[in-house]
Amino acid sequence: MKKVLLFTALAAALTASFAQANEKLVVAATPIPHAEILELVKPTLAKEGVDLEIKVFTDYVQPNVQVAEKRLDANYFQTLPYLENFNKGKGTNLVTVVGVHVEPFGGYSKKIKKIEDLKDGATVAIPNEGSNSGRALLLLQKAGVITLKDPTNALATPKDIASNPKHLKFKELESALLPRVLDQVDLDLINTNYALEAGLNPAKDALIIEDAKSPYVNFLVARPDNKDSDAIQKLSKALTSPEVKAFIEKKYNGAVVPAF
Repeated sequence: MKKVLLFTALAAALTASFAQANEKLVVAATPIPHAEILELVKPTLAKEGVDLEIKVFTDYVQPNVQVAEKRLDANYFQTLPYLENFNKGKGTNLVTVVGVHVEPFGGYSKKIKKIEDLKDGATVAIPNEGSNSGRALLLLQKAGVITLKDPTNALATPKDIASNPKHLKFKELESALLPRVLDQVDLDLINTNYALEAGLNPAKDALIIEDAKSPYVNFLVARPDNKDSDAIQKLSKALTSPEVKAFIEKKYNGAVVPAF
């Protein structure tokens, strides 16, 4: 009887140890570069007892919704201004864990070679989400194309434009759809992850682009109840490792810049 009890206790201990050593962590990400960077750190996390599962999304809404609803543990795709605007609009309380990289935002065209060639009445496509819309308009302002009523408004929309000397017409679309209209507009302001997916090289193809000092860092995001968990902290450390820094610098060649 003692042997049976001893065996049962040992089996239970081993089972508990195995379960602890293989904690599952489900993280949402957009395909490029976020999911690619997560794939890089997956083996490292496995050695540290974390089974990383990557859920790829092509939109900016569901990754936050599903983390807030505890269907996912964390996500990695967004900037702080976007997160703050989402929390405010949706009544969520998601929090940043660590900043990983910057994707310099750019403007692209197949109709003109430089921004000065924009004609009067040209059509410009921009994201329709608050912070991304503001980011696009701030970049256009920096390029001298427009002037905003509040030159620092990170949530600006076309209604906040004070001066539009070229009478530009703005086409507001979901970020994921912007690459699809590149042939149809005169200038297309595209988030770098979607630009990369479309085969564009921001460092070479963008007519206007943010510099490396861009404040729009992409964060690993979680909830207040799990942000300090062992698994999330291990992922945080892995995402800001020298290995990831070298990978970003080599693979994306300036289109994605480490923020650590």
